[in-house]
Amino acid sequence: MESLQLLNNVTHAGVRVRMADKGPGPFVRIVSSEVPTAAAACPILLSKHAETGRFYLGVLTGFKPEEHLLDSPDGRPAFRPLEADREGFFTAQENIAFDPDHPRFASGEGDPLFDAEGQPTPQLRAVQNALSRLVTGSDATEDLIAALLSARLIEPIDIALSFDDGEKLRLDGLYTVSLDGLDDLDDAAALTLFRAGHLRLAYAIAGSLHHISLMARRRNDRLGRFG
Repeated sequence: MESLQLLNNVTHAGVRVRMADKGPGPFVRIVSSEVPTAAAACPILLSKHAETGRFYLGVLTGFKPEEHLLDSPDGRPAFRPLEADREGFFTAQENIAFDPDHPRFASGEGDPLFDAEGQPTPQLRAVQNALSRLVTGSDATEDLIAALLSARLIEPIDIALSFDDGEKLRLDGLYTVSLDGLDDLDDAAALTLFRAGHLRLAYAIAGSLHHISLMARRRNDRLGRFG
């Protein structure tokens, strides 16, 4: 990250940004405010930071890097994580920094970040919104995860998949919310989670697992068309 530069409308008046088509993958960090929308489109799971061992929340957009399996019948992603809009941009205290070597900028193509008056363009406003929501949503997400851990609702999940071309894939290091654990909550614990707004998100996370089989079917369909 040594190449990061603090963004300003004078030095970077001519910088152009290419839209990130589908965002990073295949496991993309989200914040809790994204859960309701994400749950309608893709599996929501938890994993652990390699450095700290702490849980974080994410969505599975495919089974391999550069593979995007979200349903998008109209050509637009069924769910676009905030991480997609902020790719190449970072917070630096009260400022925004960017990596000029990131592929979104390296080509010199795309849309400007500032208009002729030096004001943020819609592209930069989308970045500002994404960064703001990621920052402000961080504490709420940590609270959600802490509540799930306290109620012993987080459990590991084994994802083993076989495809029509003979390939077998196994995804390790992922966790989900236990439906059995939710069913076994006593009244006091359930009420505490409900009052905090965590219960509906817990059920949304658990319920989103059905997208794994849908994504596997979608991958098989692609193999049949292009194999």
